[in-house]
Amino acid sequence: MSERLNVKVLLLVGDEAEIVADAPDAATPERYPAGVIAEAVGLAARDLPGRRLTAEVGAGHRLTGWALR
Repeated sequence: MSERLNVKVLLLVGDEAEIVADAPDAATPERYPAGVIAEAVGLAARDLPGRRLTAEVGAGHRLTGWALR
């Protein structure tokens, strides 16, 4: 069973979304394709910044399985 993690979309940088764990001590954002996330949650990529989502933690600690929180 995959672990689900709460995350927040900070901003868009070109075609990528900067994602950070939704926790007070989270510091380092990671970038993921904004189009992939937007399609998974049913939003336009431009509407992602500020959104709180959940994601599955997969191999290599990469996030997949995006969903709105």
